[in-house]
Amino acid sequence: MNASVTVRVPAKVNVQLAVGPARPDGFHDLANVFLAVGLYDEVTVTPADGLRVTCEGPDAGQVPLDRTNLAARAAEALAGRYGRSPDVHVHIAKDIPVAGGMAGGSADGAGALLACDALWGTGASRDELLEICAELGSDVPFSLVGGAALGTGRGERLTALETGGTFHWVFAMADRGLSTPAVFREFDRLGEGTDIPGPVASRPLIDALAKGDPDALAAAVSNDLQPAALSLFPELAATLAAGRAAGALAALVSGSGPTTAFLARDAAAAAAVAGALRASGTCRTVRTASGPVPGATVLDR
Repeated sequence: MNASVTVRVPAKVNVQLAVGPARPDGFHDLANVFLAVGLYDEVTVTPADGLRVTCEGPDAGQVPLDRTNLAARAAEALAGRYGRSPDVHVHIAKDIPVAGGMAGGSADGAGALLACDALWGTGASRDELLEICAELGSDVPFSLVGGAALGTGRGERLTALETGGTFHWVFAMADRGLSTPAVFREFDRLGEGTDIPGPVASRPLIDALAKGDPDALAAAVSNDLQPAALSLFPELAATLAAGRAAGALAALVSGSGPTTAFLARDAAAAAAVAGALRASGTCRTVRTASGPVPGATVLDR
């Protein structure tokens, strides 16, 4: 048995997030176009006497270290399927923002799942791993596969999308988090009494990804949760305005927020937008990243 296994797993940005009305189970049908970007957590699993989770890195103090952590739940889920005890130390080296709408927790779940599969030699098929991911959470399957994909259902049913180039992004982190369930509740409140249509993927957006055309992508990006995020966190409007003023092709809230995402034409433009956002005083920290990048990947030991 290997002494330890480390998996690197990326953040995501939603270039489209179309949200349907609330379903009877409380979830919402989505048309969720994911793009994996080069901000990463690394998840290392090592045999131990029991299951425990540790975390280091920016905002590590905000990460739960109990059985509610998706990395712990992933280890338990895989162990349960293969009739073994989830006796591993899961260590998360965190670089994806916490509670930022970039699927950091989901990334850790996918990373721990792949790492435990490699550590234990369970030999689970890709479909089996994706099935476990879907049980863990709506964004976890995409963290496993990466690249670009359309997520339907509650986001867990994935169709890979073609990308014709690299897209350059700037991410501005807010000084506090936003709860995803709270943002969806606010979406429902804001939509009360209106006829919310079923979610449909944008053909112009999918075409823009396939062509690698940042201008066409900028014209097509959308996030149905953005009004709800801005309602709960009005200060984000100033961050979005600062990024637009600095020359971003598009500015939007990433997923349920509160991280804001800015599409730039190239790496130099991204650096300029990042510098302006840092100077604007409207956000806590700023990061640049490009995508698409691969999903969860076992690192050479």
